[in-house]
Amino acid sequence: MTINPDQTIKFSPLHRLQWEEAQQKDVILYPEGMVELNQSSAEILKCCDGTRNLAQIVSDLERKFATTGLTNDITAFLEVALKNGWIQQN
Repeated sequence: MTINPDQTIKFSPLHRLQWEEAQQKDVILYPEGMVELNQSSAEILKCCDGTRNLAQIVSDLERKFATTGLTNDITAFLEVALKNGWIQQN
């Protein structure tokens, strides 16, 4: 599965993204378990609100963290997230 750069990306309604105090990190919760996220992954998924496409997510995160060149890393992570069902595209 690959990300379609023209389509918006949204977090799956079958999963929940939340801060887990016990682990001191963001996690994805789903009926079968939990996935612990590093800070970068959590920040990317927080942008997946169904209103932004890949370029908009990259732009927002590059602006937020005052950096450039994040396209390949963000795309690679989103492809893993899509494959795992954590995100959806319309």
